[in-house]
Amino acid sequence: MKIDLPNTTVSKIQKTLVHIREEGGAVALGRVLTLIVSTALGREEEAIEAANQASREHPMRVIIVSKNEGDVASPGRLDAQIRVGSDAGASEVIVLRAYGETAADEESLVTGLLLPDAPVVAWWPEAAPEKPSASPLGRIAQRRITDAAAQKDPNAAIMALADSYAPGDTDFAWTRLTLWRNQLAAALDQPPFEPITAVEVSGAFDSPSTVLLAAWLGLQLKVPVEVTTSPRATGSSGIHGVTLVRDSGIIELERSLVDVATLSMPGQPTHDLSLPRRNLRDCLAEELRRLDPDVLFGDVVKHGVAKLRERIAG
Repeated sequence: MKIDLPNTTVSKIQKTLVHIREEGGAVALGRVLTLIVSTALGREEEAIEAANQASREHPMRVIIVSKNEGDVASPGRLDAQIRVGSDAGASEVIVLRAYGETAADEESLVTGLLLPDAPVVAWWPEAAPEKPSASPLGRIAQRRITDAAAQKDPNAAIMALADSYAPGDTDFAWTRLTLWRNQLAAALDQPPFEPITAVEVSGAFDSPSTVLLAAWLGLQLKVPVEVTTSPRATGSSGIHGVTLVRDSGIIELERSLVDVATLSMPGQPTHDLSLPRRNLRDCLAEELRRLDPDVLFGDVVKHGVAKLRERIAG
């Protein structure tokens, strides 16, 4: 069900939500968090779809704040739409389309719509503020999710996050590494248990996940990491592969196909592993599983990325 509220106010939206709760009971109750999504006008649907799918694991209230950055010429107006039931998964979705001066104060738009005593997560699917924790929405959120891969310069976005990081920040470039980190950790858990002497990570030149994977390996293994990048071509975006060198031989994990990687280790047959590229729903659902700061990500982005800065720049 979709309820349109053109040229409305936050107060009218609240009253409509109360009416929905009275009419539908549990439809508007039982939410475990509030997810605030900041996006551009006309770009809301992809984020809503991902949030609806993730809500089946994390029932929540989703507040979409959409505006055109820098639009001060349009008359101030707030159009809203409330989605519940089959149009909202296991969540309830409030779409706020703000124009002109009404869009200038995002915090005041959402404050009255937050669930009481529930954590707040802010997500910027596309353009993100320079310092998320200091932005109007970031100040009221326990977790702040950005996506460096969606920025004009993905590697620069990761470098900027390294400089502006605050506990609670995270990025989908890190979330996309979960399967890679699991496979590499599993490979190193097998004998012989020899130290790694060198590491090489390869990927597309505009892949922030490649940078973060190299930074993580450098911190965990305490060895220099060589990063090799190549121009993006069809099917060659993201991370390409990892090579780990130790005395008994080389461990290689390479993704030559879209969803399949090949793992080769000395003395063992070559294995084909499922290593799909993660979609928005999977990344969002994983990030919502924890509402405390990701300490490991903080260490990687603050310390590991700093060690790679000169190499990436070169």
